[in-house]
Amino acid sequence: MSEDFSQQDIAVIYRLIQSRRDIRHFSDSPIPKDVLQRILEAAHYAPSVGFMQPWNFILITENEIKQKVKLSFEETNQDQLDKLSQDERKELYRMLKLEGIMEAPLNLAVTCDRNRDAPFVLGRSPMPETDLYSTCLAIQNMWLAARAEGIGIGWVSLMNQKEVEQILGLPAHVQLVAYLCMGYPLEFPEKPMLEKLGWKSRLSLQTLVYENQWGKEYPLN
Repeated sequence: MSEDFSQQDIAVIYRLIQSRRDIRHFSDSPIPKDVLQRILEAAHYAPSVGFMQPWNFILITENEIKQKVKLSFEETNQDQLDKLSQDERKELYRMLKLEGIMEAPLNLAVTCDRNRDAPFVLGRSPMPETDLYSTCLAIQNMWLAARAEGIGIGWVSLMNQKEVEQILGLPAHVQLVAYLCMGYPLEFPEKPMLEKLGWKSRLSLQTLVYENQWGKEYPLN
């Protein structure tokens, strides 16, 4: 029997999606264990190819490990900055706070076990990357659940992936998908940081929706 959702329930879902933010500034208040468990359970309820459930979650609380990851970020961030040729764009880049590794009370690495249920995973063979996509769905579930709990999450993508995998002691068949900073935010900004600071504006949905074939416009209105 299907469950009906009230208009209030529906409105909350859309409000959560629209108010989710990539957070970089955190308070030092710890995340209660019961709240963290609910957030992780939300992630674990994500859909996955062949019900593979390829994810694992590594909770990082030791400052020594955080420092090593922070160093990887700093080196990668400088490398990206060096590649920018426009002075104005470089100055804007320098203004961006792109991680909260040491500030966040909890860092969390989300991994994908690419050998789970091997050698046969129903539906995966034609598109082997669907295990990675499934892991991303778990991350999105986690992010929305965290927002509902008043917890902020920031995804740190500027790092040497292989180096961080080694820091975390990952087996060869396990891939790092996301390195997240988690904690109570100083604020949930009204707009995404990159939009607020003028790095990029949100694209018009109308320009992204096609009908039947690539480039054939589908009128939404």
